[in-house]
Amino acid sequence: MKDIIELLWEDRGLLDKKEYSDAVLKTIDLLDKGTIRIAEKVNNDWVVNDWIKKAVILYFPLMKMKKIEIGPFEFHDKIPLKKGFKEMGIRVVPHAICRYGSFIEKGAVLMPSYVNIGANVGSGTMVDTWATVGSCAQVGKNVHVSGGVGIGGVLEPVQASPVIIEDNVFLGSRSIIVEGVKVEKEAVLGANVVLTGSTKIIDVTGSKPIYLKGYIPEKSVVIPGSEPKKFNAGSFNVPCALIIGKRKESTNKKTSLNEALRDYNVSV
Repeated sequence: MKDIIELLWEDRGLLDKKEYSDAVLKTIDLLDKGTIRIAEKVNNDWVVNDWIKKAVILYFPLMKMKKIEIGPFEFHDKIPLKKGFKEMGIRVVPHAICRYGSFIEKGAVLMPSYVNIGANVGSGTMVDTWATVGSCAQVGKNVHVSGGVGIGGVLEPVQASPVIIEDNVFLGSRSIIVEGVKVEKEAVLGANVVLTGSTKIIDVTGSKPIYLKGYIPEKSVVIPGSEPKKFNAGSFNVPCALIIGKRKESTNKKTSLNEALRDYNVSV
């Protein structure tokens, strides 16, 4: 299927041929079942399967707009909604929405939230109220995605890494993680932390600041901050993220955000 998808990517006219369109549909079905995934960890490095992202992009022109009715609710879209949650062992609270082509592992809990196509959500993870898991985002096991969290999606460029949230991470309320940022296992993000591909991440735990970009190291405790930046009109503070310590071994992985931050006399 990978070879067929790659050929189709170079020549979209092949979509009219059943062999090629069936390959796209089969790829999305496997993605929906969790048999394949957009990104996976190989020898401790995350690898992007860009051919699967290509299949997702090719799926859109293949599908036709249609009306979707669920009780009194009406939608108009190309992609159907995911079904069969009871059989999959997933708790889904109204009005949680999952698009077909996303994978939710057994034991996950979805409060009223949104999970887009290509996303992968691990077992034991709670996606809380009004949180969004964008297209192709990878969320590990036992993650708490607090209310209003925005996990960004990415389809193009196809080589771009999606947002990756590893196991046992706590994402504080209204935090935003976009542009392929990786949050490593057991990290804790305070409320309103914003992480983009260009956000300065500053480790302030030592005698001198250490600057990072694009990832949060494992077990880091992170709060929002700001630093001065010079512009033509003067010097102004711009947002950054501050690593203020490490999650301690004695802290339960299911700890609340307040408990994780209390060790560092921070309340957010």
